[in-house]
Amino acid sequence: MINSGVSFIDDNAAIKLEEVKNCTVINNEFDQNFFAIYLAKSSDCKIFNNKIYATKKSEASSGNGIHLWYCKNITIENNFVNGHRDGIYLEFARTCHINKNLSENNLRYGLHFMFSDSCSYTSNTFKHNGAGVAVMYTKYVEMTNNRFENNWGSASYGILLKDITDSKITNNYFYRNSSGIYIEGSNRITVYKNEFMENGWAIRLMANSMDNTFTQNNFIGNSFDIATNSTQSYNEFNNNFWSEYQGYDIDKNGIGDIPYRPVKLFSLIVEKNRPTLILLRSLFVDILDAAERIFPVLTPETLIDNSPSMKRIL
Repeated sequence: MINSGVSFIDDNAAIKLEEVKNCTVINNEFDQNFFAIYLAKSSDCKIFNNKIYATKKSEASSGNGIHLWYCKNITIENNFVNGHRDGIYLEFARTCHINKNLSENNLRYGLHFMFSDSCSYTSNTFKHNGAGVAVMYTKYVEMTNNRFENNWGSASYGILLKDITDSKITNNYFYRNSSGIYIEGSNRITVYKNEFMENGWAIRLMANSMDNTFTQNNFIGNSFDIATNSTQSYNEFNNNFWSEYQGYDIDKNGIGDIPYRPVKLFSLIVEKNRPTLILLRSLFVDILDAAERIFPVLTPETLIDNSPSMKRIL
């Protein structure tokens, strides 16, 4: 299916399904469409093994690869989406399952969903997108075993969480993203056994996010492991591995004897004045952060890992 044509009134799509049940879209190839697959007010459908290509230059002239509006019980599995505005988009969807898809080189997000409760996202790969995944105004979300790679840019993220509650992010891999996870206005999120490697910021945790737990994650080679915009924090960090931790383990129980403070003073400065990033590798910044570790004054007193792991968590 090729060249469905751009329309901002009709939402042209190669396949458009409205108010249908028990439909399957399997083993198709789409090229240069406005929307490739568009479902509205539909339920109990399957979208499997499709290849979706586009080479759009701007968000305004591009639709989404797979678009769901007001749907429930939809399974999206083993699809390849490249070059659209959003690779996969959900709005007002319920109990949908997004599994084993590859979404790359999309202009905005690899996956974008809003007001879509009780959905799961498992074993997907999101890479080289404007940003990886945006999760907004949603609850009861589970994101497991996904890969977020090379989503790089001035406003790019592996995952953007905005106004999310009661959700889980487990066993995901974040590699070379501008920010691994950006968390704003989100509460009661469990972040467990994820790998954050060589990101600009592993986690940017805004002060209006509370009661989130970060346990047994690996933070390796990130420019900033944790950044925040406040000296207060109401979140829990416990038993994570930090590659920059310099403590010791006298009793050999695998837990560092000295608590670890992952927020650098310089990260607070950068959060308020982004151009100061040019000083990132300077001796002045190293001295500044070392002084703050010894006599913490400005960094959050309560944002601390009291039992840091001495070994990388498998």
